[in-house]
Amino acid sequence: MPTNQSEADKTVSELDAPESLSDDEKFNSLLVEMVADQAPRVFAVVIEHGHREDAAIAAWGIAFEDSAYMVTANGNNHYSLAAAENALNYVRIDPRTTPHLVWSNPTANPPETHY
Repeated sequence: MPTNQSEADKTVSELDAPESLSDDEKFNSLLVEMVADQAPRVFAVVIEHGHREDAAIAAWGIAFEDSAYMVTANGNNHYSLAAAENALNYVRIDPRTTPHLVWSNPTANPPETHY
């Protein structure tokens, strides 16, 4: 029977695993693979002041396959978001600033910036 389970939701036993997981090295390797496949992406909301005059990180977040979570840099505000791109809607800015969504996971994906 087909399932709608995504790769990110698979357990070690559902991965392409050898018949026996008794070998510690093989099992640990599968754990590392599972964590890498399911790891959320880290992002920051960076506020640009003026036109490339200065910038500061306003918030940090993690994005999952179907949602995101963000906390302001000072820790005072926490947000549960439908998508990481929505983070820009919750950061206060004035007309002289520009918010940027910057992804931080250079080994998995090249950094991206959203305005």
